[in-house]
Amino acid sequence: MSFLAPLEPVDYLVIGHVTEDLASEGPRLGGTATFSALTAHALGLRVGIVTAASERTPLQALDGIPIVRAPSSHTTTFENIYLDGARKQIVHHPAARILFDVVPDAWRTSSIIHLGPVAQELVSQLPKYFSSSMIGVTPQGWMRTWNDAGEVVPCKWESAETLLPQAGAVVISRDDVNGDEELIESMAHQTRVLAVTEGPAGSVLYWNGDRRRFHAPQLEEVDATGAGDIYAAAFFIRLYKTHDPWEAARFATQLAARSVTRVGLESIPTQKEINECLMEVF
Repeated sequence: MSFLAPLEPVDYLVIGHVTEDLASEGPRLGGTATFSALTAHALGLRVGIVTAASERTPLQALDGIPIVRAPSSHTTTFENIYLDGARKQIVHHPAARILFDVVPDAWRTSSIIHLGPVAQELVSQLPKYFSSSMIGVTPQGWMRTWNDAGEVVPCKWESAETLLPQAGAVVISRDDVNGDEELIESMAHQTRVLAVTEGPAGSVLYWNGDRRRFHAPQLEEVDATGAGDIYAAAFFIRLYKTHDPWEAARFATQLAARSVTRVGLESIPTQKEINECLMEVF
């Protein structure tokens, strides 16, 4: 286990793999842990990351954020191949699983615990250890697996019935469930708050038996990578601060929409964008 900064209590803890995303210019740091942590940091929170990755993977882009890196021979690496407008995703060398015992004592009572698996790396028992915190879940990594060739394919979220009732809020994308409205409705009935992101269309929020759509501003899309993770972090944080899911969804939708106008980690919100989005919701 490695510590890249002195450990102190944090407000926002994200647990999941940082990734290397293969791009034409070379590997780029990515993953829910990366994008959500940097967004929470931009929003002024004290942030920590618990991950598993190879020591060979540079994490300088996360300077200023303390990281606990569990030992792993590899870093989870994704490759996206586009053919005729369709995306095929390949996972190379998935990193080790992340267990509760690597989470520092000082971080186990963080105000917000974000469980952000990308490659089946988290065990379903994790939430019970954080009962005093708000648990935010982005279950994408539990809803996909890969075949012998590494091609990513959808799968059933086996721990859904256990985790959905324990979560303070859940964020998925419509793509995570292949647009299955029946499955979305079922998930909404099992958890307190469910947000469904829909790319340029914005997001839909299910809460207290109600359903509302939040439209995104139409901006030129350059790179949508990480937009869902930026949405999730913004949503969890505003929900924790305001206890108002509708306000949280409006803010997160606005902020995520702005992120697609830039490439990679450049999409992390600026202070100007954060201020603009806060004004939009009041």
